[in-house]
Amino acid sequence: MPQSLLRNYVLKTLAAEDFALLQPSMHHVVLDIKARLEDANRPIQHVYFPEAGIASVVAAMSGGRQSEVGLIGHDGMTGVAVILGRDSSPNETYIQVASDGWCLPAAKLRAVLSESATLRESLLRYAHAFLIQSSRTALVNGHSKLEERLARWLLMVHDRVEGDKIYLTHEFLATMLGTRRPGVTTSLQMLEYRGLIHARRGEITIVDRPGMIKLTSGAYGEEEQRHFGTALPNVRTQPGVAAKSGRV
Repeated sequence: MPQSLLRNYVLKTLAAEDFALLQPSMHHVVLDIKARLEDANRPIQHVYFPEAGIASVVAAMSGGRQSEVGLIGHDGMTGVAVILGRDSSPNETYIQVASDGWCLPAAKLRAVLSESATLRESLLRYAHAFLIQSSRTALVNGHSKLEERLARWLLMVHDRVEGDKIYLTHEFLATMLGTRRPGVTTSLQMLEYRGLIHARRGEITIVDRPGMIKLTSGAYGEEEQRHFGTALPNVRTQPGVAAKSGRV
């Protein structure tokens, strides 16, 4: 696959010389829903670069409580721990919206990072952006209402999928937000009552994106829309900047 035709933003924006170092060891993969890409505290064997769909980075506590701490779409990659020189992560990563992408052995990435200063700089820039996203999630989870958190999360997923439909269950949303399913159901009903979404079993349609952004009360802002210090690729913006469901 020529670099210019890739959808994954990390791969697409690498210097041609750095991409050439990775390309021979990459292979295309189908990423089915719930496919595990990283297990907590286990050696990371491969890193993944999604072309579509969504992967969630999930932290867990004793007793089985879980919450999403990071979101990865075609804007990013798994394996931030590898970029930072570690062999494993305390979190698990799995697919929540089915997709396809590229797979690279972690050992190969480690070797190439030691060879190329420009590749290391590019991927560290992504790791920094991912950590900002995680810190924002912690801030929002601690200070925003569940309805605002849900709206923010749906907007971030909306930025990374094609179209306005998101295929997720209430149970899955509860895990992502670290709350109980009845709370998610009530919040979805409130968003639908306000005319912001249309919810069916296993399917949520974004109806009024600007209204959703307003509802978050600042929880969805510039940091949610940016990676590598630039606008998130294909992010949808508010009216006056681009059409509601258009592209930048």
